[in-house]
Amino acid sequence: MQNNIDLEQDEFDDDDVLFEHHRFEVAKGQQALRIDKFLMNLIENTTRNKIQKAADSGNIFVNDVAVKSNYKVRPSDVVRVMLEHPPYEHLLKGENIPLDIIYEDDQLIVVNKPAGMVVHPGHGNYSGTLVNALAYHFDNLPMNSSERPGLVHRIDKDTSGLLVVAKTELAMDYLTKQFAEKTSEREYVAMVWGNVLEDEGTIVGNIDRHPVNRMQMAVFTDPDKGKHAVTHYKVLERLGYVTLVSCRLETGRTHQIRVHMKHIGHTLFNDERYGGDMILKGTTFTKYKQFIDNCFKTLPRQALHAKTLGFEHPITKEFMRFDTDIPQDMKDCIEKWRTYSKSHTSEEEN
Repeated sequence: MQNNIDLEQDEFDDDDVLFEHHRFEVAKGQQALRIDKFLMNLIENTTRNKIQKAADSGNIFVNDVAVKSNYKVRPSDVVRVMLEHPPYEHLLKGENIPLDIIYEDDQLIVVNKPAGMVVHPGHGNYSGTLVNALAYHFDNLPMNSSERPGLVHRIDKDTSGLLVVAKTELAMDYLTKQFAEKTSEREYVAMVWGNVLEDEGTIVGNIDRHPVNRMQMAVFTDPDKGKHAVTHYKVLERLGYVTLVSCRLETGRTHQIRVHMKHIGHTLFNDERYGGDMILKGTTFTKYKQFIDNCFKTLPRQALHAKTLGFEHPITKEFMRFDTDIPQDMKDCIEKWRTYSKSHTSEEEN
């Protein structure tokens, strides 16, 4: 499969057809900003030079009118990047990638996704995804509303754990409805920075893209901003400067657990995108810094695993619940913290 960056032009048979690759509506509070800078904040794996070339070629539209790279976006503008080839994620090819299938019948599949695997093709990830693997192993999977075969929901690239995949249109509709109506069960295990004082609690806060760093999501108190999101958490184990928690999703927003836990002051351990790859709690001793560095090497991703998944079967109406072990990288990191926490406590007591 081709692996060109989104804004590069390729030859395509029909020069009269343009395909939409990106679409953004400018937020109401957006200040005047050059469109090349605006798109740089939103499109991963591209450069300002490529954006400017796309504009010079007449491929960037605002409110259906082609604009140059010095155009300044205004609130409520609809910005579209249109190219002569379909988005690469639509040029889907099956790839012989092994799948860890927990359960399968004629209606659905439950997959245990490893950390590091992207769920579906997108900007900069056009191969090696779960969808590429599904397309190879299964024929005629139903398309979801985003034209992605089989996907009912998704989890982040560096999050491991359970996903349900629909094999029929009936299963797609039935399962999607459960996720929308919040009747499915999704429980994650996370390790977060700091000692979470309350044994359990609920985080409620609308989630939308961060106003400055568009690669992040953020919590908004304004009820008119973002989408309603609810996370229930429970402390599983206190390990000194970090805490192991269970998080149950009532809603399913992008980066929900990562954003909600950061919002209450407990960023996920080694979550690079949200600052968890720095020492947020602990001492200034060199030995402690070395210990944290070893932990980061042991677990080179955010400490988050989709452990439990439950839903009603579309045909039998039986409520099915699946559970997976925490993966080895998380287990090893947790064990390091247990050892450190015990020795640290002993030192304080002596």
